Amino acid sequence: MAQPLERRVYGADHDDPDPGPQSGHSYMELVGGPQDGLLLDVTGWSADDLADGAALIAEAGQFGAGGRALYGPGAGDASLFYWEGDSP
Repeated sequence: MAQPLERRVYGADHDDPDPGPQSGHSYMELVGGPQDGLLLDVTGWSADDLADGAALIAEAGQFGAGGRALYGPGAGDASLFYWEGDSP
């Protein structure tokens, strides 16, 4: 029987032997855009930080290497950050 794939955390190296979530950390799942399906470690973020969302480096976004994918909270599930677009 195949092993289930471990969820990968944004920023983990592709050759990291344990790129998944760590115990004791808090995560938001990224929905849509170039980081779709990854987890973002938000351990220690304040409520204001979470409300502001995140601008994440995205090699495959609209602006290529060095561009940012913008993610923020949406209505509904508080454990999700939704893609809002790309920025240079």
